[in-house]
Amino acid sequence: MLAASGPLTCENGHGAAAVPGPAELPAAVERVLADFVREESAALMAVDPALQPLVSAARAAVLGGGKRVRPLFAYWGWRSAAGPHAPLHRVLPALAALELLHAFALVHDDVMDRSDTRRGRPTAHRQLAATHTAQRLRGDADRFGDAGAILVGDLCLVWADRLMARADVPAAVLATARAAYDRMRIEAVAGQFLDVLGDCARTWSPERALRTARLKTAGYTATWPLHFGAALAGSGGAAFAHGPLGRAFTGYGLAVGEAFQLRDDLLGLYGEPAVTGKPVGDDLGKPTMLLLLARQRATPAQAAELDAILAAPRPDVGRLAAAVRVTGAAEQLSDMIGERVADARAALGSAPMPEAVRDGLGELAAAVAWRAA
Repeated sequence: MLAASGPLTCENGHGAAAVPGPAELPAAVERVLADFVREESAALMAVDPALQPLVSAARAAVLGGGKRVRPLFAYWGWRSAAGPHAPLHRVLPALAALELLHAFALVHDDVMDRSDTRRGRPTAHRQLAATHTAQRLRGDADRFGDAGAILVGDLCLVWADRLMARADVPAAVLATARAAYDRMRIEAVAGQFLDVLGDCARTWSPERALRTARLKTAGYTATWPLHFGAALAGSGGAAFAHGPLGRAFTGYGLAVGEAFQLRDDLLGLYGEPAVTGKPVGDDLGKPTMLLLLARQRATPAQAAELDAILAAPRPDVGRLAAAVRVTGAAEQLSDMIGERVADARAALGSAPMPEAVRDGLGELAAAVAWRAA
């Protein structure tokens, strides 16, 4: 469970009632997303029933599971400034909107990576290609799937803006929060481009791999959701970012985000497909930190073995996993994850925040760093 602490009690707009705390937040976000997607899907279907494949793929991308990590980080950022009794329902749409942004990123990422599955189900482009085949449409099914998935991702990005606008906060507060949200989007695009470039580059350094992780993962997963949440409570902006709490969130977010990506590298080669929802070896063509470390540590014979495995048209994933482990790279990567969890907790240090926030973020750092999927 990627959450900590218990429920808060405050007014929810229908009288005094228990509202979700961090432990219940993922389910609350799920309900908000389900209601929103149902409304938006109905509006699209009213335009033309032929939009059903687009609507179905978008619904699956948003509601097909997920850890709802980004709203959790945003929640703790919000609670750090809003206090323990602020009415969460007012900002819940904005927190949930981060999952629509995430859906956009995943759908496009799957097209770029030619991934077949996501969370144990066909990816959007594969789902749409199957629709093309089932309906006996003209033209190339894969091209239709790719084009449709790009539009699914675009739709999720627009939906994120629409849902965020439902937050019950002053316009000036939402504008400040959107500045953090925009920074998050820009860094995610920059990191994704570096990720794509890494697939083609002749050389790639561990330093650049970490920079890619900071842009693609750290800022988008932890750092900017924290700043976004604080801004929703009226504490965002440049003054906050350069203050003690903003600096603590930035340091914490960078460390947690790197740990998240490093764990992703390990799961990509050693994870259980039934748990991760995608096959191992999906990132074999990428210069992941795990493979870069393996090459750095390898003896000449081990390097030759790695090269031979990766040069094969269909690399033997089990053989590669064993070859990487022999170099000690997997163990080193695990140590690096542990170091970053410690760095994340240290970054919170004596920053001015409620102890519940400090404890919750400490637990969340460990939960995402050592997750099984």
